[in-house]
Amino acid sequence: MSMELSEQEQLRRQSLAALRELGIDPYPAARYEVTATALGIAENYDPAKGNFQEVRIAGRIMTRRIMGSASFFELQDHTGRIQIYIRRDDVCPADDPTLYNTVFKKLLDIGDFVGVEGFAFLTKTGELSVHCKRLTVLSKSIRPLPVVKEKDGQTFDALTDPEVRYRQRYVDLVVNPQVREVFVKRARIVAVMRRFFDERGYLEVETPILQPIPGGASARPFVTHHNTLDIPLYLRIANELYLKRLIVGGYDGVYEFGKDFRNEGMDRTHNPEFTVMEIYIAYKDYLWMMEFTEQMLERVALAVNGTTELTIDGRQVSFKAPFRRLTMTDAIREKTGYDITGQTEEQLREACRRLGVEADATMGKGKLIDAIFGQYCEEELVQPTFVMDYPREMSPLCKRHRSNPELTERFELFVSGKELCNAYSELNDPIDQLARFQEQLRLSEKGDDEAMFIDLDFVRALEYGMPPCSGMGMGIDRLTMFLTGQTSIQDVLFFPQMRPEKKPQRDAEELYTAVGIPAEWVPAIQKMGYLTVDSLRKLAPGKFFNDLCGFNKKNKLGLKNPTQEEVAAWCAPEAEA
Repeated sequence: MSMELSEQEQLRRQSLAALRELGIDPYPAARYEVTATALGIAENYDPAKGNFQEVRIAGRIMTRRIMGSASFFELQDHTGRIQIYIRRDDVCPADDPTLYNTVFKKLLDIGDFVGVEGFAFLTKTGELSVHCKRLTVLSKSIRPLPVVKEKDGQTFDALTDPEVRYRQRYVDLVVNPQVREVFVKRARIVAVMRRFFDERGYLEVETPILQPIPGGASARPFVTHHNTLDIPLYLRIANELYLKRLIVGGYDGVYEFGKDFRNEGMDRTHNPEFTVMEIYIAYKDYLWMMEFTEQMLERVALAVNGTTELTIDGRQVSFKAPFRRLTMTDAIREKTGYDITGQTEEQLREACRRLGVEADATMGKGKLIDAIFGQYCEEELVQPTFVMDYPREMSPLCKRHRSNPELTERFELFVSGKELCNAYSELNDPIDQLARFQEQLRLSEKGDDEAMFIDLDFVRALEYGMPPCSGMGMGIDRLTMFLTGQTSIQDVLFFPQMRPEKKPQRDAEELYTAVGIPAEWVPAIQKMGYLTVDSLRKLAPGKFFNDLCGFNKKNKLGLKNPTQEEVAAWCAPEAEA
């Protein structure tokens, strides 16, 4: 047997082979018809009615209490857990106790999938259970789940290591059932938003993820190459420009839930792959979109949590409409005393110096203003607040303000110091749009690697005419964080991006033999978890000697046991080895 397997993994493979020798397929192909769930029985069982007298339920074995001719185990399905009572005389023929004595008691393990046919009842202590009349092996688990201790509904030693939880989400979902509820709520958020849009007659659409020009936002894209066309392609950074092409094409309102990708930093609120919702509606403006957004969020909060009152980052936040409205100029003036109105790029750069805001030579007016706002204002916006009327330089796709051409008709919604959505009265003047793109090109030439590309086809679309329009984009991951009380984006993504998994350091055989360890003992020592010679030097020689001899005997390796003096030499500090 491979020395790469842990002792538990070896034992489970032995059980797997034993099941097959008994003629039991540990991975049967036939369907197993389930007629009940753990939650369904818990919510609807009534002993007075005598219901659930013929049920078929399936799931994982999560705990076991092995006794004599009768035992208990907990079965976990997708809805929760329920206790199963199993007796030898119920599941075995009169002359063959193998299924209970051998299969259930010796060959099945925590994590195995089984099917149970039986009836619901209350034990003498009043615990709802299913009395098993027939047991079916459905899938053998050959890798043990992490051990999680539970008592009286309380969980101890829960799986909390984020490296394991995020990298092996399938294990996290099994042993931390509360995690599943986060993703159930995430699905509900999207469903409620979709229903809100559909009720108003807006059309859900799909637009390209691979794009020849990454447009619609200021961000660094991922780039790839299409071999047949021999051209570079980009993973989209936003859905915006394609959705507005559809407004040009005659749709009154379109929306899309989609994946976007930005080749930028990773932290607890940013993942390179993320989910957004973008919606564009003809004949509306950003003032209408503010009301639309707060109505939608109020409805989503009620549908998901039953209340508009939330706790986010330890602070009480209300999603009850209407939300506060605040211009960006006023927000900066409130927190810094500085008025950005009419300021030149050099004046703004000097203001950054005075205010202690980090800035560099590649930053134009828009980024300088954004840097001041980000440092002084964002964290202060705890309650949902629409920050509106952004300077023109910050919004190259946004319509100029109807009463001040230096501003744009744009808002961002901030909650608990974080941006949740971004919206415009969309720019539909093709000449102005081309000029804005050209300004972005100049910023790119100055070294701004997040400046927008020029999309001439989009300008051409605008030249055919786009009606007045308002658009809004919202991060689904961040909204889910808010509505589920999570502080890290990794907790609302099934499979967040992770750094490459580190392989444990493992010394070569020669390093072990150099300190006197026989070559045949090296695989066994590494199997015991001592992957480096240095790890041996931290051990108590006497205990290590006993562990070696016990491991040799238990696994029937047939190796010659070392003497205590030899083991002491193996564990000696390097200078004495």
